[in-house]
Amino acid sequence: MWVFIVRRLVQAMPVLLGISVLTFILIYYLPADPARMYAGPSATVETVDRIRHELGLDQPLWVQYTRYVERLLHGDLGFSYRKQIAVTDLILSRMPYTLALIGGGILVELVIGLSVGIASALGRGRWPDRIGMFIALLGVSAPPFWLGLLLLYWFGFLLPIFPLGGTGSLAHLVLPALTAGLGGAAWYARMMRSSILDVLSNDYVRTARAKGLANHWVTVRHVLPNALNPIITMAGMDIPWFIGGVVLVERVFNWPGVGRMAVEAIETVDVPLILGTVIFTACMVVLSGILIDAVQSLVDPRIRHSQS
Repeated sequence: MWVFIVRRLVQAMPVLLGISVLTFILIYYLPADPARMYAGPSATVETVDRIRHELGLDQPLWVQYTRYVERLLHGDLGFSYRKQIAVTDLILSRMPYTLALIGGGILVELVIGLSVGIASALGRGRWPDRIGMFIALLGVSAPPFWLGLLLLYWFGFLLPIFPLGGTGSLAHLVLPALTAGLGGAAWYARMMRSSILDVLSNDYVRTARAKGLANHWVTVRHVLPNALNPIITMAGMDIPWFIGGVVLVERVFNWPGVGRMAVEAIETVDVPLILGTVIFTACMVVLSGILIDAVQSLVDPRIRHSQS
């Protein structure tokens, strides 16, 4: 297992290097001038040139990138132009909110999606299946920002059960988590239903029933463990999606996550903050993939044997 993890980390290094190079080049050729954005619209040309020199933006691209990589190897993601604070400190200050939203959204996805999917598969062709797939269709079709505004209007304004935005308590997390997770719950329901139906058609399930095992025991012991493999993979891929894909949710609910901070950095052309959030997100994607592979190997011994 540890050999597999180390090998995956080594394989991820060129990917992270390529992402840093591509991001650096794209930012370098942006039509906006970071020095001008930092100095303000009323600053003189001399002031802008001085700031550009102090920030090292007047150096060739390869010089800027080399210096950035040297700092990166020492764990330094740079210093935010606009916020005047280390990028690492900024990201770490926003990470608890992002992790809370990721955890809440995935919990909503799994609890609602898997429950609906299991009920639909076991009641195939009957009313639980029809109702479950209709709910899944609605969940897939609803845009997150529209769903967030709708939830705010219903449960924050008409029925003031939850706060209208911001942070501070568990109640503030409920509506953002529902908004982030309901769309994914629809996909989980459809995937879980399909996965269970595939497993039910296998020979070992028919053999278990032929031996006289009760239906609920066959479902718990043989069907669900084998049907969960694609669900685990999908849950792992949700982590990077949540980091970059819940920006609209964070905007609607005024949630101070990493995604919202990245958008603010792009709007102000805060180069170190843009680079820092991109590289951090890429690292999260890589680590989540390795984590999900490790979990899958524990759930399915066949995967563990193939890695050895």
